[in-house]
Amino acid sequence: MLVIFLPSLFRNETALQIRVSRQGTTLPDGFYVYQRLNAEGIPIKSITPDNNSLVIRFDTQEQSIAAEKVLHQMLPYGFDISQFNPPGSSQLMNRLSLRKQSVG
Repeated sequence: MLVIFLPSLFRNETALQIRVSRQGTTLPDGFYVYQRLNAEGIPIKSITPDNNSLVIRFDTQEQSIAAEKVLHQMLPYGFDISQFNPPGSSQLMNRLSLRKQSVG
């Protein structure tokens, strides 16, 4: 069992979620977001639609932080950009993670 769950403990993958926060605003196109982040040198693992939002996955926390800064600059008001915790993700796994956590 330990062998099955061990990769989950050391997983570095992180994700951001872009949601519309103002009525009448539409989500940006995933390809547009990909192109802009790629132009800034931020590699993306995947971009997928999820319940009226876009979820962008990255390999590292550093990539996620850099992308969040770029997204706040490139998207107009009316969007909520935040860290994404997929349903079913365990808070215990986050606490057991060895990577440095940042607040703010």
